Amino acid sequence: MENTTRILAIRHGETAWNVDTRIQGHLDIPLNDTGRWQAQRVARALAARDPIHAVYSSDLQRAHETARAIASASGAPIATHTGLRERGFGIFEGKTYVEIEQTWPEESERWRKREPHWAPPGGESLVAVRERITRTLHEIAARHPGQQIVLVAHGGIMDQLYRAATGQDLQSPRTWPLGNTAVNRLLWTPQGLSLVGWSDTSHLEDKTLDEFST
Repeated sequence: MENTTRILAIRHGETAWNVDTRIQGHLDIPLNDTGRWQAQRVARALAARDPIHAVYSSDLQRAHETARAIASASGAPIATHTGLRERGFGIFEGKTYVEIEQTWPEESERWRKREPHWAPPGGESLVAVRERITRTLHEIAARHPGQQIVLVAHGGIMDQLYRAATGQDLQSPRTWPLGNTAVNRLLWTPQGLSLVGWSDTSHLEDKTLDEFST
């Protein structure tokens, strides 16, 4: 499997806007205290497992801060890639789900229906995001045949990766979790993507990963 790249795809740690169900999109929101704790937990868990050859991150700080923790703990080099950014949500960014439904009811319904070619005004369609992440994934993974890499990105990107690996349609209802710092395992070859494991959050329960000050 020398042309296979093992991928650990990880959504960033929690932000205050995650808690508020406020759309972040391309807005650059930092991790909250819980998110920083989650990032340290996943970093220590991954450092104790198989070697990581490289860490790639969205350039948005909630992902990059998570990725920096992983790179620091594992000793792997880190690089940013704008192709790993969250979906652009245009006028929806900064608004809660309720505010979007109240302010733009027609657009909100099209969003809920997951219309593939529809985009929020100023944002990206699902088709555009799929094309972006497919291109980005191929570019990154092809650099690391026979190696294991980490991709730190966003909920919308994790959703696209799951759909690509399992053959799910863009309009299929989401039935899989997209938890903060969940570890999602994928295999990439030039022929495509396959799923190994999804939504491992065992590091968030493992108290041995806590650091105790003396």
